[in-house]
Amino acid sequence: MISKEAYSKKIKEEAKRLGFLSCGISKAEFLEEEAPRLEEWLNKNMHGEMGYMENHFDKRLDPTKLVEGSKSVISLILNYYPVEKQNLDSYKISKYAFGQDYHHVIKSKLRQLQEFMLEEIGDVHGRAFVDSAPVLDKAWAAKSGLGWIGKHSNLLTQQVGSFYFIAELIVDLELDYDTPVTDHCGTCTACIDACPTDAIAAPYVVDGSKCISYFTIELKNEIPNEFHGKFDDWMFGCDVCQDVCPWNRFSKSHQEPLFNPHPELLSMTKKDWEEITEDVFKKVFQKSAVKRTKFSGLQRNIKFLK
Repeated sequence: MISKEAYSKKIKEEAKRLGFLSCGISKAEFLEEEAPRLEEWLNKNMHGEMGYMENHFDKRLDPTKLVEGSKSVISLILNYYPVEKQNLDSYKISKYAFGQDYHHVIKSKLRQLQEFMLEEIGDVHGRAFVDSAPVLDKAWAAKSGLGWIGKHSNLLTQQVGSFYFIAELIVDLELDYDTPVTDHCGTCTACIDACPTDAIAAPYVVDGSKCISYFTIELKNEIPNEFHGKFDDWMFGCDVCQDVCPWNRFSKSHQEPLFNPHPELLSMTKKDWEEITEDVFKKVFQKSAVKRTKFSGLQRNIKFLK
C-alpha cells in the first residue's frame, strides 16, 4: 500500500508540473483561531456591502461541512506577477487583472490535478475552489506552510512575495500534512503607512469597507465623497500594500501566457480611459476579471478619479 507521504509527494510534483508555484497540504478541520477573528470582523461591519461574507459562517470555518467526507485541504498558489507595466500616464488596474480571468485559468489546472489523482491514486473525491465559495483561502494556505499572513492580510512567502492566486482542492483522502511557517513581517509597517485610504485598521486587520479594491469592484453604489482624491489613480483594484512590501522585491514574472495583458491595455492613457467606449471595453477585457465591475462600473470609477 502506498503511503500518505508518497501520495502527497506525487500531488506536489504534479502541481509543479501544471505551473503552480507551490502546494501545501493541511488536515480538513475547524479553523479554531480564525473563528473569533472572522466574527469580530463581521460584527465591526468591515465587510461593507459584501453581504455574502456573512453567509455560510460554519462552512467558511469548517471544510468538512462544505465537502462531505473531506479529510485534506490541498492549497496551491499560482504566480501572476507581470513583467509588463501600464503606461505611466494611465489610470491603474490591479496586476492580477491584466490577463484572462484567473478563475477559469486556475479551475482548468485544478481539474487536471483532480484527474491525475483519480488516475494515479484511485477513487478520490472532492471539490475545487478558486475564490468562489466560503473558503478562507489565506488561512488554509498559511496552515499548510505556503507562507504567513502579512500585516496587509495577504499571504506572504519568502523569496516569492505575494503576487499570486490561492486555490484549493478539498478531498476525502488522508495525506501527509505540512506545518505553518513563522511570520517574517517583523517591525515593518510599510503597507500600513502607504495605504491611501487607511484601510489597514491595525496590523493584520483590513477594514474591507475602506479598501480601494472594495470601492472599485465590490461596491455597487456611488463611492463616498470623503474618499475623493485618495485613490492614487486606481480604477480597478489596488496594489499599493503589495507594491511597497519589501518581500515583493523577490517577485519574478509569471510563466502563464493566459495572464499576458491585451496589448491595448498597456498603452492606454488617462484620456483614452476617459473616452473608452463599450466596444473597446469588451475588446480589451474580453476574458478579463475587469468585466466584474462592468462597463458602467469602470466609467463610475474613472469619473470619481478625475
